[in-house]
Amino acid sequence: MRIRHALVVGGGIGGLAAALALHRQGWTVTVAERAVSLAPVGSGIALAPNAVRALRELGVANEVRAWSADIDGMGVRHPDGRWLLHRDAARLWRRFGAPFIVMERANLVHILADRLPPDSVRLATRVYDVQVGDRGRPARVSTSRGELAADLVVAADGLRSAVRSQLFPGHQGPVHAGFTVWRAVVPGPEGEVHAAETWGQGGVVGVLPLGDGAVHCYASGVVPAGALFHDERAEALRRFGDWHAPIPELLAAGTPETLLRDDIFHLAQPLPVLHRGRVVLLGDAAHPMTPSLGQGGCQAIEDAVVLAYVVHDGADVPSMVHGYTAARLERTAAMIRRSARSGRLLHRESEVVVRARWTAAALLGRLPFDVVARQLSPVVDWEPPSLGEARGIRKR
Repeated sequence: MRIRHALVVGGGIGGLAAALALHRQGWTVTVAERAVSLAPVGSGIALAPNAVRALRELGVANEVRAWSADIDGMGVRHPDGRWLLHRDAARLWRRFGAPFIVMERANLVHILADRLPPDSVRLATRVYDVQVGDRGRPARVSTSRGELAADLVVAADGLRSAVRSQLFPGHQGPVHAGFTVWRAVVPGPEGEVHAAETWGQGGVVGVLPLGDGAVHCYASGVVPAGALFHDERAEALRRFGDWHAPIPELLAAGTPETLLRDDIFHLAQPLPVLHRGRVVLLGDAAHPMTPSLGQGGCQAIEDAVVLAYVVHDGADVPSMVHGYTAARLERTAAMIRRSARSGRLLHRESEVVVRARWTAAALLGRLPFDVVARQLSPVVDWEPPSLGEARGIRKR
């Protein structure tokens, strides 16, 4: 059987995970990344048990764990510092069979990229046009380095995916979710820092220790799309600077270079399918969602493992990719809807709604553990297909 070639458009977490998954299935892979470096702009990423299990199928879970910190607990706090809800992470780990972890995005990118064959990643390579191909013809991709043919094209080119726009020209595309996120990895303060989200009026602040003295901090608030502030750090501090410690200190530690600000967009209407011909969409190119569930990167890693399982031998890619849509569309559409609802609720500015939210969180915190676990199960209790079984061999 001849070796199949996959071209991955985009060298982010989703694209590299897809390239690695396909490589482990025996495909030759090429990653076309328009940036001159794979190093993402610095921030952290939280990985839930569903993503950790998918990373096991990619053969990188142990290395990821070595570069990450376990989340010691999950909780919600009031802006004055009171715990409204807290659950022990060890118990959640036992329930879901894998931990919740957090790490720097750059480290995850490098772990994935380092497992690929040399010269698989082509930096500074722009993709201009994609011909989707069919059973009798390969896909053809026009790039800044010339035209490439591929048995499979994986469009992992992010929120503003040019490939998605080409394949679905009539689709509305991402719409503004109504809020903005500031995020940074900063030195942690003295003393113990606990993982938590703090819910306030019209905004949320998350604190996730990275385990090496650094902390990933994010803050979100209601801001119109495209609105800019002369000093983004000052704006974040104006909104959240009187919340409990260490939030003011963490936000103040951000610099113009490290404090990132992004308007949040998502798909209000999911795509009808995730493929055309020999081309599939993956990650934010397929299903951009708000960060309110922390599932954007997790779903991209899930996509990668499922795709590699579905097209494992590449015998009939145009038929096989229907299985990818069948396996992923319903789940990712549900995640888009669920994260959108959560985002709307967490950014309501009505004092009545905010107080009701605090009361609901406190009541949930008093419920038995199994009740809380059942709330999380639809999101994180997902099992990946076995790539080893798809190859007909025992997993490594």
